[in-house]
Amino acid sequence: MRIGPRLTLLALLPLALAVTGCGTETAGERPTPGPAELDARARWAQTDTDHVYVTEAEGFELAPMAAGVVGADGFQVAYVTKEGVRLTVSAERRPFSAKDCAAGTAEQDSCVRDGARWYLRSAERHAYVRNENGLRVEVAAPLTMDRKALKGAAERAHHADAAELDAVLPQQTATGQPVERGDLPPVGDGAPDNSVGVGG
Repeated sequence: MRIGPRLTLLALLPLALAVTGCGTETAGERPTPGPAELDARARWAQTDTDHVYVTEAEGFELAPMAAGVVGADGFQVAYVTKEGVRLTVSAERRPFSAKDCAAGTAEQDSCVRDGARWYLRSAERHAYVRNENGLRVEVAAPLTMDRKALKGAAERAHHADAAELDAVLPQQTATGQPVERGDLPPVGDGAPDNSVGVGG
């Protein structure tokens, strides 16, 4: 049993500024949109504002063009270091259970309970998972990020406030079409980067 579906990235928001941590800064200090606009942007991206979670981790910045829908209507945000280490935060309506933890797979070499969360580990990645408001909230990274730092990021993962939603939700274009995708590699056949690890 896999522990997460492949990503389906939609309509991604290019960031004009590098945003540190949970991404509360916006270009030009424009006013934060109201709930109605944020809800409309989330619906347009085929998700829900309740499914947008963010976090903070030392050395990580919100990755431009790296937020979008995961699964049916979940949402994932990615952060990167200058060295290219990638940390992801996702939330979707797929609660995790002790039964899931016990089901070892190629993508999940081990799973243990760690306080209010589960710690999952594979050959290349590890993740912390918790259930909140009917959602599976997961914070995952390569093993190059040590477990203590990953746990800290998982503890700081929270539902995005209005400014954070504005920073990560895609903007609807004038044509009603998604903005240019950021998960396409600059070379090769143009296939999107749908790589997954412990979290999927």
